[in-house]
Amino acid sequence: MNAQSKLLQPSRAWHSAWHLLRSVRFWSSMAPSLQCARNGSCRALSLCGALVMLFCVDAVQAQTGAVGAVNSANAASATTAANASLSRRVVVLGDSITAGYGLERSQAYPAILQRKVEQEQLPFEVVGAGVSGDTTAGGLRRTQWVLGAGAAVCVIALGGNDGLRGIPPEETEDNLAGIIKIIRAKCPDAVIIVAGMRMPDNFGTPYKQAFEEVFPKVAKQYSTLLVPFLLEGVGGVPTLNQADEIHPTAEGQTKIADTIWKVLEPVLLKLRQLP
Repeated sequence: MNAQSKLLQPSRAWHSAWHLLRSVRFWSSMAPSLQCARNGSCRALSLCGALVMLFCVDAVQAQTGAVGAVNSANAASATTAANASLSRRVVVLGDSITAGYGLERSQAYPAILQRKVEQEQLPFEVVGAGVSGDTTAGGLRRTQWVLGAGAAVCVIALGGNDGLRGIPPEETEDNLAGIIKIIRAKCPDAVIIVAGMRMPDNFGTPYKQAFEEVFPKVAKQYSTLLVPFLLEGVGGVPTLNQADEIHPTAEGQTKIADTIWKVLEPVLLKLRQLP
């Protein structure tokens, strides 16, 4: 029997008070027929009844308060457990590369990262939040929703589509900054990792250079960790990309996971030591 069940069992004191009250009510009802010789005795019976009633109320309130304390303790334990669970999430905010476009979900790098986590027996869950075609602006709009359940680590893997669409680097920078601010506001203790992107040479040197500088600049300004280039060793390699020459093959996704893991693994090992 748990503590709450025990508390709900009527106490002996309560039973005694109840039986005493019934006795008082009985003699009080008999008082007129007995024609009490003294009015004081009737008043004494009434006073006794009132005192017994107060005793009963106090007994019930004491039990109710004890049950409430148990419920509060249970709620606190549930909240602590929930917070512990939420603090173990690694959220990857990305686009079609994160979503594993053209592949099975199990072949996308977030799923590969999850397998690495399990192999190392680390108590974390990797959540892939990739949306095909998403830009930093789209990511900014959905960051609050993606973090609805909290996170211990957030990887920002957005920006590729910004470059492909020729979006001004200043806008990409502002959007990344906005995403970081939302994460910091909602999950103050979360570790943030910014994954950099690069554009092909045919985008022109001025744009290509300005675009690439955005990611290390934001990481430095907001004190986040940095993966210099998400597609390191994958971008521009025909055998590691699908026919569209944009989206990685399963092997390419594995290399992306390896690149992120170099930065992510030390973070998770450190976080594992925290209570």
